[in-house]
Amino acid sequence: MRVALLTEGGYPYARGESLVWCDRLLRGLDGHEFDVYALSRGARQEEAGWCDLPRNVARVRTAPLWGDGPAGEDPTTGAAPLSYGRRERRRFAEHFRDLAETVCAADTEEGSEGAWPGAREGRTTEQADRFATGLYGLAELASERGGLSPALRSEQAVRILESACRAPGALRAVQSAQVSDLLAVTERLERALRPLSLDWYGERGGDPGLASADLCHAVGGGLAALPGLLAQRTFGTPLLISEYGVRLREHYLASAAGAVAPVAAGAPVRAMLASFQGRLAREAYARAQLITPGNTHARRWQERCGARPEKLRTVYPGMDASPFAEIGEQTVRARPSDTGRDRAPTLVWVGSVEPEKDLLGLLHAFAQVRERVPGARLRVVARGEAEAEDADYGTRCRALAAQLFPDEASDARSVGECPVSFEELGGPTAPSLAEAYGAGDVVVLSSVVEGFPVSLVEAMFCGRATVSTDVGAVCEVIGGTGLVVPPRNPRALADACADLLRDPARGARLGAAARSRALELFTVEQNVEAFRGIYLELMSHCPVPGASGSGAGQPGTEGAPHPFARPAEAHLPGRWAATGARRTAASDLSSASASASASISAPASAAVPTPSWATGADGAGGGSKVSGASGASGASGVSAASGASGAGGGGDTGRGAGGGSAPVGVGADAGEGEAG
Repeated sequence: MRVALLTEGGYPYARGESLVWCDRLLRGLDGHEFDVYALSRGARQEEAGWCDLPRNVARVRTAPLWGDGPAGEDPTTGAAPLSYGRRERRRFAEHFRDLAETVCAADTEEGSEGAWPGAREGRTTEQADRFATGLYGLAELASERGGLSPALRSEQAVRILESACRAPGALRAVQSAQVSDLLAVTERLERALRPLSLDWYGERGGDPGLASADLCHAVGGGLAALPGLLAQRTFGTPLLISEYGVRLREHYLASAAGAVAPVAAGAPVRAMLASFQGRLAREAYARAQLITPGNTHARRWQERCGARPEKLRTVYPGMDASPFAEIGEQTVRARPSDTGRDRAPTLVWVGSVEPEKDLLGLLHAFAQVRERVPGARLRVVARGEAEAEDADYGTRCRALAAQLFPDEASDARSVGECPVSFEELGGPTAPSLAEAYGAGDVVVLSSVVEGFPVSLVEAMFCGRATVSTDVGAVCEVIGGTGLVVPPRNPRALADACADLLRDPARGARLGAAARSRALELFTVEQNVEAFRGIYLELMSHCPVPGASGSGAGQPGTEGAPHPFARPAEAHLPGRWAATGARRTAASDLSSASASASASISAPASAAVPTPSWATGADGAGGGSKVSGASGASGASGVSAASGASGAGGGGDTGRGAGGGSAPVGVGADAGEGEAG
């Protein structure tokens, strides 16, 4: 199966989101072939280069969502687009007006007070349909005229957007938009809609692009899903969306943080961009065949954004448990009475030092822990380099620790030492994550904002008891194997930490249960196997149209689409050797033919030469589960191309085809053989 992996600001760039997860997925599904279509977010990301790609990545196509293209040129390709005549300008105005007016329109909660539920639902559906009409209309125009960038940066686009802001029923926040706000929005919309102008959707006589994909797998429901939506609309390719951090939620958080930045975008800009992201997410969720949130927290967000519950299937992100196996096994084998005997009671915190982690609240909580557990220590282990805006927060945390915990000494001759230590992952005191977690008795998470708590899963792999705040997917991950307290509550955090430090046996029991839960739910193997089944399920439920007609996308000889209509060999040029090729190919396809034995065929548009194993030249393929053909001129039951009326011998099914040397899968004048 050929899968198109669609990413935004992530894989295959070395600095990107979901990098580790994508790499593990591709390496785990080495039986499939992947094409990566990546949208980059900045020059820094592109300068960092790509990560090491696995063998099953056939090609990588990239495009930027940043920077300005040269005047008069398309920034995605660098080529001059075709000029827009009067007719094209009229079409652009019509489609962009549909998109702009739905983006600026008030949501049902704001604009339909007092309306009965059916009216609100109808208004929502009408707006979604109009947004889709405008979006796909712009895509068609971009395909015909070589790009949208000049039109989206034109005065015409600004005037259309201004008219949408002033229209009755517009959002309150956008009604006061000034010219500078409109220019900012059109600039960002031009960048966001660049995927509509890309050459990823096939060229005549050139790269087929997404037209050759059997499945589009988008990592996120935002801009990464745009190419998948166009491929689905144009070629009927099924779309799968996986989100471990909901794009719309991330946009809202970034917008809220930007509102207090020194150079903040105005309220009209933030409102229009948030509305655009919401409309796009709703369209992606509506068109996708299946959506896989990484946890129930993300699932609730997706349902709120319009995803239908029957399309949602939670698949937890896979993490590599092998680095933590040794420390985890040692913890399980140790007796509860031995826990913490050779060291002071220790809390461990691991993560990025940033305001969302609420380290200041943790320090205040640890001051109360010290009153109840004298001699307790806190180790703060920072993973990764802190961003420039977070460096000041780290300085504040160190200053507060020095103020709350002055250096202590056992006597007048000893050197004082602070019970709180700030360490870097990879340093002499914490060379690895496993050793960092293993150095403590209890692992604590004090965040006020969290998605999927990676550090908690790592601590669970190590068999450590945990105390965490009730944010994001924490409760779902922990289950009943740890203590959970409200966020921004130092007293509750201190109570839970002190209870576990004073009762090592209880901490050992919780740690053992946590390790068992993590190994059952959050391993790489569990994640890979889940997507292996999802890929096959989507291909069987969303079959590729038969291609024996006039071209791709046309119905087959029976007028119905065929599941698995593009076998792996359809992507390989040239001929196969006769020796042993027939038996190997038949055994490789046995599992597929068991469910769709007679309906498997290769598309004529692939122009694949007939392999020698399909001609039935010497009929020696007895005993195969797919085609146990025997006799003088037996033919394979998967894709019989020529031969006489072969009878099945020794296999489950026998299917012959007579006459000539028809292309693979056409099966002209097919005749049924007797079952072996």
